[in-house]
Amino acid sequence: MARRSTVAVIRSSPERVLDDIKILAGRAGLDQALDKGHATILKENISWHFPFPGANTTPWQLEGAILALRETGFGDLTCVANDTVVTNTFKGERENRLKGVFERYQIPVLYNFRKEDIQWEVYEPQAEMLVLHRIYPKGIRIPSFFKNRNVVHLPTMKTHIYTTTTGAMKNAFGGLLSTRRHYTHSVIHETLVDLLAIQKEIHSGIFAVMDGTICGSGPGPRTMQPIRCDLVLASSDSVAIDAVAAKIMGFDPMSIPYIQMAHERGLGTGRIEEIEVLGEDISSMSYDFPVGDNLASRVGDLFWFSPMKVLQRLLFHTPLVYPFILGSYLYHDWYWWPVRGRRIARRIRQEDPWGRLFETYTT
Repeated sequence: MARRSTVAVIRSSPERVLDDIKILAGRAGLDQALDKGHATILKENISWHFPFPGANTTPWQLEGAILALRETGFGDLTCVANDTVVTNTFKGERENRLKGVFERYQIPVLYNFRKEDIQWEVYEPQAEMLVLHRIYPKGIRIPSFFKNRNVVHLPTMKTHIYTTTTGAMKNAFGGLLSTRRHYTHSVIHETLVDLLAIQKEIHSGIFAVMDGTICGSGPGPRTMQPIRCDLVLASSDSVAIDAVAAKIMGFDPMSIPYIQMAHERGLGTGRIEEIEVLGEDISSMSYDFPVGDNLASRVGDLFWFSPMKVLQRLLFHTPLVYPFILGSYLYHDWYWWPVRGRRIARRIRQEDPWGRLFETYTT
């Protein structure tokens, strides 16, 4: 009989969060999920280079995962970071206080967009692909470094303009696909399912530690309203942890296409009633996180999902994509952050206990 999917959930505080993550990892079966005979990748999540609460892997989430892994006997750790067209990864690691954690624990960081760090290879999945074989007809390319290694995903609990919620499954998007991953946006749900199938073939083990101390509500993954939930989640089932997070945020997990499709293809468990939740009782947890829209999502809806999507190849597979990249950069970095984001982030760093904990980490 197959082992039931479990998700561990704990309500934490800044004073005990590192110990709580170690407890959480034990409850969620970290020791059984990963293979001690293989090295382990820490896959950070930097949605924005600015330190906006709820958008990025937190320093305590990273530190807690490192401590839990080392205490459990996983010593060979490497972080892998990815690039995006609108996010400066190096600035993101510095501004979000991750760089200091890497240095303190001597964790090397590789960047999948630098040829001197990671090589890419064509990979032929054994599983039937939903869309990736059509999007990349010359071959699906993945980082060679990812094969035969464990992976620990470090997502945050937040909403997303294209996928409703984003978590462990979406965290593979940047790691496994190149900077041309925007080709997949109109079929993003199917893409996440394909990527999970590939992960199950190439990794020796998969685990996720999700930060829900301060979550993101609204048009994520950047322009959100931070909501303090004081939660941390962990699981070896990427579908199940995303389903539990979705339920806590107020969504029906099986109404979210990527969770439903992954469940139906046997890649994990998406039905809440079939998931064993350890620790906190989430039955009464149901926040009301709207996704909403911003300028970027309205443009995306127009060209990715409306009848105008027939122009995708012309607009996004050619140099014509650069005005869209510039527009996104100007909107996020030169309008939303200085007008709204910086003020919100400063207030939380000054007034919220999690914000004050953030200030104790070095850049």
